[in-house]
Amino acid sequence: MSLLPNLPESTNNISRRTLLKVFGVGAVAGVTGYSRFTKPKPTVFQKDTLSLPRLLNQAKSVIVIGGGLAGLACAYELSQRGFTVTLIEKSPQLGGKIASWQIEAVGETFMMEHGFHGFFPQYYNLKSIVAELGINDNFQSLNFYSVVYRGDQYKPEVFRPSHSAFPWNIVDLAIASPNRFQWGINLTKIKHLQVFQAITGFQREKNYQRFDNISVADWVKTEFPQGLYDLYFLPFAKSSLNAPDTMSVGELMQFFHFYFFGNPEGLAFNGTKDDMGTSLVQPIANSVKNKNGTILTDATVSEIIAKDGKIRGLKYYVGSNQNNVPFWVKRNSVITEEKTEYFGAADEVFAVESASETAISLTCTHQGCTVKKSTDGKYRCPCHGAEFAADGKVLKGPAKRDLQKLQVVQKQNDELQLLATTNDALLPETITADYYVFATDVPGVQQLFKHISGDVDQTVRSQVENLSIADPFAVCRFWFDQDFEWEQSNFTSLSGYQLTDSITLYHRIQQQFIDWSQKTGGSVVELHAYCYKEKEFPTQEALLTTFENELYDIVPQLKQAKLLHRELVNQHNFSGYPPNSYGERPETSTNISNLLFAGDWVKMPFPCGLMERAVSSGLIAANEILHREGLQRRSLLSVNPEGLLQI
Repeated sequence: MSLLPNLPESTNNISRRTLLKVFGVGAVAGVTGYSRFTKPKPTVFQKDTLSLPRLLNQAKSVIVIGGGLAGLACAYELSQRGFTVTLIEKSPQLGGKIASWQIEAVGETFMMEHGFHGFFPQYYNLKSIVAELGINDNFQSLNFYSVVYRGDQYKPEVFRPSHSAFPWNIVDLAIASPNRFQWGINLTKIKHLQVFQAITGFQREKNYQRFDNISVADWVKTEFPQGLYDLYFLPFAKSSLNAPDTMSVGELMQFFHFYFFGNPEGLAFNGTKDDMGTSLVQPIANSVKNKNGTILTDATVSEIIAKDGKIRGLKYYVGSNQNNVPFWVKRNSVITEEKTEYFGAADEVFAVESASETAISLTCTHQGCTVKKSTDGKYRCPCHGAEFAADGKVLKGPAKRDLQKLQVVQKQNDELQLLATTNDALLPETITADYYVFATDVPGVQQLFKHISGDVDQTVRSQVENLSIADPFAVCRFWFDQDFEWEQSNFTSLSGYQLTDSITLYHRIQQQFIDWSQKTGGSVVELHAYCYKEKEFPTQEALLTTFENELYDIVPQLKQAKLLHRELVNQHNFSGYPPNSYGERPETSTNISNLLFAGDWVKMPFPCGLMERAVSSGLIAANEILHREGLQRRSLLSVNPEGLLQI
């Protein structure tokens, strides 16, 4: 039978033979034997064969450190099963990278986020929690989304809902794509054939053995289909928040398999009707509390006590980031300044003036972002606008506490040992549990291991120390006094710009901004840079200026509008997946008997990405604890773990 569906006569004249030749899908059809009307089913991971109890019948406790999606998912599942759960989060609000917080703009209060997030239909495990909480109505379909390219080399690509699985999704995409003859695939070339086989014949372990040793940027340098890279690989690779020059090809193959080649659910996705904190984070947190779980925010872990191969307890402060245990930090090689030395990385950076024995923590006391020094010597938070004097005293909110001061205990090569200097530090609380789950981001888990006192497995410590952080990401949201015409999707991926990777029209998506727009006639637009080079944009001013200039290029009509307000979020804490990192990536279970890991940096046993990766990692950690206690594990789903065209 013909692989292609009935096409208009004009398309038939062009494309039947050409498409089959260009994409090689004639052979694909013979191999798969798929019916176009048969939808593949999700794959069940690690299904229990026995019928086991679901609820705990004895007292067991779990401490989860980290209140992002991984920690929330873990705490949610265990609290529903009868465990006594304590969730500890360093920031004042839960949610991690999908957290929301209040800001003041144009005389009103709004909820701000770390950028738009799409909820894809193959996010099976996240969707199952949403369904259990009864909050499906908090989400809405975006109907379609576009990828728009700067200049006139390519026409915009438009992705619409489709329930066709591979290979039909490729056929549908080729038929709909205005750039199909620029993909540049020629399967008579060995390299092109290898690319096609790699992305359609995914096998997890073989994939990482073959492709984890090379970066995406290096991989595409020789004989790679340029159109395929420009149109799909580059924009979708960057949407993983990892830059092509620092991302493993093995990780990219996994990403593409999960989102496209192994995905039977189509290409549409949902967004939240309100901010993500309101729509998703708070319902999960409320469910944990309703099951007698304890949630501590603005809490800093100061010491983790380890003995005899186990975690025996931990100490923490609430409302203070003081630390009464000495710890070591390495010199920061990115930030350079004549009279100031910097140590640490990501959201744990410390500044030491020349010849000074005192360090200032650059972790903002509002939400944990990293403040940056301005030309006037003051420190400003690029995320939420807090301002501090050169000595760390708070000058402007929303932060309420001064930056932490620390004593330089000793120097050793390019490292400092620091200790909190404040004399009136609060006495820490000490808590213990049967199990501990570290569910922070990468900088967070690395800091936790610095606070472990006592013996701890060196393999685990090494795995954590070697985890990577991706390039920083930035979000800038603008308020204008005018609306504008826009023919693309309300969330649109962008390609070809120096900084910007996507644009979101919040005044057409989220209700709070829709209401403001209807009242004022204005617009609220957000640009997102998924992974930028810090050396190219070292200051808040550089980011803001570039974002604004590129916005006027993307939406020329806004040049005539009045800019009312702009809000910048700039963070450096997303998980990195560089070449040669898969083999040493930590798994859920560790050699520390009662310690488990969760987060998008954990090695996953099935394909997943972004929010689904975080949620699934938390549920896998919960399942491991359930399994050890003889309870039924939660059923977890994923796309088909292997591609159809294996070789």
